[in-house]
Amino acid sequence: MSNAAAHPVFPELAGRRAVVTGGGAGIGRAISAALARQGVRVAIADLDIEAARATAGEIGHGAIALPVDVRDRRSVEAAWAAALDTLGGCDILIANAGVSTMQHAIDLTDEDWDFSFAVNARGVFLTNQVAARHFVAQGTGCIVNTASLAAKVGAPLLAHYSASKFAVLGWTQALARELAPHGIRVNAVCPGFVKTGMQSREVAWEAALRQVTPERVISDYVAQTPLGRLEEPEDVADVVLFLCSSQARFMTGQGVNVTGGVYMT
Repeated sequence: MSNAAAHPVFPELAGRRAVVTGGGAGIGRAISAALARQGVRVAIADLDIEAARATAGEIGHGAIALPVDVRDRRSVEAAWAAALDTLGGCDILIANAGVSTMQHAIDLTDEDWDFSFAVNARGVFLTNQVAARHFVAQGTGCIVNTASLAAKVGAPLLAHYSASKFAVLGWTQALARELAPHGIRVNAVCPGFVKTGMQSREVAWEAALRQVTPERVISDYVAQTPLGRLEEPEDVADVVLFLCSSQARFMTGQGVNVTGGVYMT
């Protein structure tokens, strides 16, 4: 358990309300739990409503589960309206929902490309826009988008994923500039090799594409990481807490690396 998980360190977050997309599992689940431990009421919005409900029940602190398909504007608007109604407002958006598939770039299909961009790029656009309109009207708010190490350096076998995550960073920077006069901060986190269900699927895909064992893939991930281990979802969640807090009050438009040193620029 991280220090932030054991000891609340951002008392100003207590009583805030947050929507976390893709919050039912993986990084989103860790972020939802970390926010809840700081006294934030969390709406866990996920395409997998059963996973969202399970996570909400586990983390408690008034957390709720909402169905959402971040590719669909009506679904996003409905989820946001339900969060506002149930939580009594919202102060924080964590746009975390994301997907991946893996293939050699020359073998990618139109469907591979469109799927990555529909969730990873369009999903961030829709959720950010709906939240930003609300935050501008109320005069305050904070947005954190989940990008990726693959948003900083092109990842072999993940060209379409990298492209969609580069788009997330470009959008984050542009939106941050537009919302800064309203006092609304917009940042992104860029995780590295994180131990999640998504990574487990990617390890199997990569092993097959490279014709090596899954164990070799994982050892390669660790070898690329100066801090010498795979990343935990909580490593990302703690940085998200910081970005939501007043201690990050002069940070906006940033893509914060949380990679264990894989990427340092």
